[in-house]
Amino acid sequence: MNSWVLVADSAHARLFIAETAKSALSEIESMIHPEAQQHEQKLTSDLPGSQTGGAIDSRHSVGGKTDPKEYEAVKFARYLCKHLEEAHHAQKFSHLIVVAAPSFLGLLRKEMSSNVAKLVTLEIDKDIVEQDVDSIRGHLPTVLPHLTT
Repeated sequence: MNSWVLVADSAHARLFIAETAKSALSEIESMIHPEAQQHEQKLTSDLPGSQTGGAIDSRHSVGGKTDPKEYEAVKFARYLCKHLEEAHHAQKFSHLIVVAAPSFLGLLRKEMSSNVAKLVTLEIDKDIVEQDVDSIRGHLPTVLPHLTT
């Protein structure tokens, strides 16, 4: 079976397939999360407002503090991990390499099911999703783990 390579940040993800340990990558899917690219003001326009409290110059937000960019990143990580889980159940890959921006890699780890997590053979914390396929392949080991040549 093949290895998949997920290259992602909080707004864009690309899936590649590697058929052998030394093969080039072939892009099979690209996913964009446009909400993560919006300005924070646009993201917060629907959030609860703030109210003044009883003390002088006291303010608090209604509904608690929410970081909209972080919220959208978590939402995208959850979506990607669900997508990987469905592909795993369909037996589309047997090994997974994850290359992601450092902060997004942490979110992926938190959202990934144990079924998919045990297929991860390599993690690389780099933000290279916008690079061309040859450059991305250059960031990976010459021989990909757990594949035959």
